Amino acid sequence: MGLAAFFFILLSLWVQDAAATIGFTRGDFAQDFVFGAGTSAYQYEGAVAEDGRSPSFWDTFTHAGKMPDKSTGDIAADGYHKYKEDLKLVSETGLEAYRFSISWSRLIPNGRGAVNPKGLEYYNNIIDELVKHGIQIHITLHHVDLPQILEDEYGGWLSPRIIEDFTAYADICFREFGDRVTYWTTVNELNGCAIASYGSGQFPPGRCSDPFGITQCAGGNSSTEPYIAVHTTLLAHASVVKLYREKYKAEQKGAVGINIYSFWSYPFKNSSVDLEATQRAKDFMFGWILEPLVSGDYPEVMKKIVGSRLPSFTKVQSGLIKDSFDFFGINHYYSLYVSDRPIETGVRDFYGDMSISYRASRTGPPAGQGAPTNVPSDPKGLQLVLEYLKEAYGNPPLYVHENGVGSPNDSLNDNDRVEYLSSYMRSTLDAIRNGVNVRGYFVWAFKDLFELLAGYQSKYGLYRVDFDDVRRPRQARLSARWYSGFLNKNGSSLLLLTTQEGLMPK
Repeated sequence: MGLAAFFFILLSLWVQDAAATIGFTRGDFAQDFVFGAGTSAYQYEGAVAEDGRSPSFWDTFTHAGKMPDKSTGDIAADGYHKYKEDLKLVSETGLEAYRFSISWSRLIPNGRGAVNPKGLEYYNNIIDELVKHGIQIHITLHHVDLPQILEDEYGGWLSPRIIEDFTAYADICFREFGDRVTYWTTVNELNGCAIASYGSGQFPPGRCSDPFGITQCAGGNSSTEPYIAVHTTLLAHASVVKLYREKYKAEQKGAVGINIYSFWSYPFKNSSVDLEATQRAKDFMFGWILEPLVSGDYPEVMKKIVGSRLPSFTKVQSGLIKDSFDFFGINHYYSLYVSDRPIETGVRDFYGDMSISYRASRTGPPAGQGAPTNVPSDPKGLQLVLEYLKEAYGNPPLYVHENGVGSPNDSLNDNDRVEYLSSYMRSTLDAIRNGVNVRGYFVWAFKDLFELLAGYQSKYGLYRVDFDDVRRPRQARLSARWYSGFLNKNGSSLLLLTTQEGLMPK
């Protein structure tokens, strides 16, 4: 018996046993449900100064030494040069869908006006290759990588001037790529990124105000700017959706949605104040973005607590924003325990307005600003989030755009990731069986990337990338082989028996 045949039999038995262990197969999901994985431009592409790309505000932020490990995305996973190799892996793995973002700075270096031919060619090449292999394409227009030139000119998302520029950018994307792309997300993690960019200063442009900044603040006002940025972005999103529906939808027949960061909130104690705190957490984290899209205005609890710091929609704006979505995407990783915290007097930031304390577990201490570390896996929490969104917002189409687990461990034998992914996929299936309109599930990430909070300290990839090697070689982790086996309905695939450059790890 040859070595390849031996591995084939061994892997077939392992995949079948894994299917029996997790209790479901690909066939338990609808045929039109899609399984995929994702990357994003700044985290993946590198080549930040090549072929006409201008700096994004991530370039400015990382070169100022703002990352915990002082890293940058200058090379990242070198996807600009290695995309052909990577798309071959996408196909060999058997992904049904692939989610990625377009770098505004690469496509339109001045933020508006002339299109960069090299940038246009790069994204056309990616799209054409995915189409050739029958892989559904999901594109995010803005994954936290604004052209620095627009930040310098008028303050980016803090200025209503960006609405026109973002709409023009989207118009170019729809015009150039919409004949092959039907799933568009305007903005990634609008809620979480607004807080990180304008409240805690953890994301570019690094704006915050003392004492709320986790990093040294580059100017700003944590009490007002997250709300302003979200307000402007919602108007820009609505403008883009209006454009698509009026100019492109009849011919291209696509869908446009928006993405939010999510976590499930359990009450720390079974008390009325903690139960109210969990609902307040949902209103602030989910309702802040989704309620205007469903009803045309912010949640009442936010208007009451935040007061005049929360911008208001005019009647015309409210009508434009209401129903300006075809789906919602969520990025979900964990659950938290929530307890009530009295509303502080004086100046407050977003967390002070929300007036809750987070814990990673019932026994852990309250966390500071932002997400706590070492949060236990809780797949049930994803099911509860999906079911809550169904009940609260009229059962809209939903995509789990990101779900995964990071580790400082660079091992190829990531059994913990297989366990994590399979358990969260099961929770997605349970939500579907309870009537939730979930359309797809995407693993974060397809390969190791520059992570926006951790640089290269945490690995999320199905595929390992050796960042210490200038060639950035890829190797399949166990999770890549498991996911591939799951997606091949018969539990095995000859595609798994490729070379060291393919799915078999070295």
